[in-house]
Amino acid sequence: MSLVAAASPDTRFDRVGELQSRIRGMEARKLDAKSVPTHPALAAVLPGRSLREGTVVQAVGSTSLLMSLLAGPSAAGRWTAVVGLPDFGVEAAARFGIALERLVLVPDPGRQWLTVTAALADVIPVVAVQPIGRLSPAETSRFTARLRQRGGVLIAAGEWPGADTVLEVGESGWSGLELGHGALTEREVVVRTAGRGGLGRPAHARLRLPDLSRGASVAPDRAPAERPAAPAADLASAGEVAHVDFRRAG
Repeated sequence: MSLVAAASPDTRFDRVGELQSRIRGMEARKLDAKSVPTHPALAAVLPGRSLREGTVVQAVGSTSLLMSLLAGPSAAGRWTAVVGLPDFGVEAAARFGIALERLVLVPDPGRQWLTVTAALADVIPVVAVQPIGRLSPAETSRFTARLRQRGGVLIAAGEWPGADTVLEVGESGWSGLELGHGALTEREVVVRTAGRGGLGRPAHARLRLPDLSRGASVAPDRAPAERPAAPAADLASAGEVAHVDFRRAG
């Protein structure tokens, strides 16, 4: 006979109330966790309108989105690190506002990528990583506990089980090309959020990634017929920096 079954109705009721109080306390601590300086364009899609210490954000579909997440903390003076993203373009990163003098790059961490990421997260406040393979529940649990203890932020450019917030790029289109010629100027995307950190309240925002200044900004919402149709490629990479001149592209 289980302990729950053996307990009296009053005892079971007390235990349920205790569990509810603990859950509410955990949620409150998460929402009350110290905020991290965040790019203003991302406020609409992040719980509490900012990044939070001790949390994992899964950001997929755009290197520009990842750079935007790093830009706020970096511009505020925090160190950042990027692991396992060999195409991460430093010139594009600088345009987004990431301070290169406080940026650590580990393009190819090999099979020990999780160990490398954990070591960096011990000393660097904001770390972005491209996960390789599938993480076990034990691995994610240990890493998350360590992250919360240190008060760091992890941005996963791929699947991360149990991520507090999941950001995904939906609709995407470049503007600037007209009748097959012209210059790529801005990329508009719809960023949607989900995950435990959102407390069940999905949100979305239309952003320019990049905008005319090659950074990030909020784009005015449009009717479907007004939205530009253009290539969906994300150019915030080494290839963009080395080979694409936006003023003469096309």
